[in-house]
Amino acid sequence: MKKNIALVTGGYSGESVISYKSADSIFQNIDSEKWNCFIIDIHPSGWFYVNAKKEKTLVDKNDFSIAENGQKLKFDAVLIGLHGTPGEDGKLQGYFDCLNIPYTSCNAASSALTFNKRYTVAVAAFAGIPVAKSLHLFKNNPLTPNQILKELTLPLFVKPNNGGSSLGISKVKEENELSIALQKAFNEDEQVLVEEFISGREFTIGVFKSKGNIITLPITEIISQNEFFDFQAKYEGASQEITPADVSEDIAEKIREEAKKAYSVFNCNGVIRIDFIYNEKYAKPYLLEINTVPGQSAASIVPQQVKAMGWSLKEFYTALIEECF
Repeated sequence: MKKNIALVTGGYSGESVISYKSADSIFQNIDSEKWNCFIIDIHPSGWFYVNAKKEKTLVDKNDFSIAENGQKLKFDAVLIGLHGTPGEDGKLQGYFDCLNIPYTSCNAASSALTFNKRYTVAVAAFAGIPVAKSLHLFKNNPLTPNQILKELTLPLFVKPNNGGSSLGISKVKEENELSIALQKAFNEDEQVLVEEFISGREFTIGVFKSKGNIITLPITEIISQNEFFDFQAKYEGASQEITPADVSEDIAEKIREEAKKAYSVFNCNGVIRIDFIYNEKYAKPYLLEINTVPGQSAASIVPQQVKAMGWSLKEFYTALIEECF
């Protein structure tokens, strides 16, 4: 008997446009001989099941069920393809925990923790994983540029503390750019992270668990045509993504080891993607952030890495679904 899998997409943030692209790609690569897959759109106007004809029916939130052909249909597991809130910050995971429905991502606590960039680097540093020096600012109690520059050295990155897709991020080289960058970040979030720039090569690596083993995917090097890997570089082609990265085995192994360590420290599940800067001077990778619901569209990095490992996406999604049981 095939199990029913809910593929959750959409969301309440600007990242929903990326969620829909991820869901399209995942849906096309689900093994239909093993699973019945149903697309669930979590939208500000309601939660809907979307059938093959693009017709929408409301989801019953009491038990996360749908009506299909006059019958109540429940789900055996949830495949989370929803970036941003509520799929990446732990809210949905807490809801599914209450209903005892397994899912293919980190749990509520790990998702909420890693969605907060400052708490992520604080816990990573506590575990001995190298991170940049940073400050955590709150909208109701902000610091002046002068106060910030007493603690941190230019150049700086200023970014919304919660959220992804590189929205609201600025690289600040001069003191007079700082207040504009803070305003831009606070427009996206009530909390802002200001961190010192670390020079080096930028790498990103997917990590997942299968049959209880933590597996690292081939590493990607990101070479942005812009100042950094911003929204345009990420989604509009203004970057080169080299998979597998042309990097010495010594550096690659350091990145893999820190990635596996972070996966364990943050008690992750499913597939995550971790961004690092490798600094030549100190010969170590610095953790930038952890994405617990990384993009899965055709152009996304994790699918590139899966193919570079020699797996099909069908095999990969089957491994993720099986692991959550």
